[in-house]
Amino acid sequence: MINYHFLPVEKKESNVTQEKLERALRLGNEFKSKTAITFLTDQGPKKIETTVWTLTEHYIQIKGSVSIPLKSLIDIS
Repeated sequence: MINYHFLPVEKKESNVTQEKLERALRLGNEFKSKTAITFLTDQGPKKIETTVWTLTEHYIQIKGSVSIPLKSLIDIS
């Protein structure tokens, strides 16, 4: 993945919930399924489809040990 500079999303613009995060993690760990993730960067919003491997208090970790800050997530489905 290109080295993006992640930017925070205003809460009213984010559709991400704890339930969606936990579902994405379960899909990745139990079913090896991909999730669509939209996040904000200094180059604008970006959307990827990947497997979520880890969820922490502040980040999700995807393939290649890439961590995306939760505060930068616009949507996850």
